Amino acid sequence: MNVMIDLCVIPLGVGVSVSPHVAACQRVFQDAGLSHQMHAYGTNVEGEWEAVFAAVRRCHEVLHDMGAPRVSTSMRVGTRTDRDQTMADKISSVEQKLAPAQ
Repeated sequence: MNVMIDLCVIPLGVGVSVSPHVAACQRVFQDAGLSHQMHAYGTNVEGEWEAVFAAVRRCHEVLHDMGAPRVSTSMRVGTRTDRDQTMADKISSVEQKLAPAQ
């Protein structure tokens, strides 16, 4: 089953700047071959359920390996069975509606 998630992973106990930790999670998604798009407060990820959730687990493992004593994650999860849809499809649909009428 395909899944899309909106993920915010927060390492605790590592100081104010978390950009090295964010970069580490981005590498996890790249290495897993998952389609992902970082935004200001998290990352959207899409792919097969097992691969996506394995990557989320791997993010936690990597951040703990980097010295984070605690990792807190919030996530929204979406699936559909009526048709195939990608993150790009969802964005394109809204952009088309924003376009001025010709």
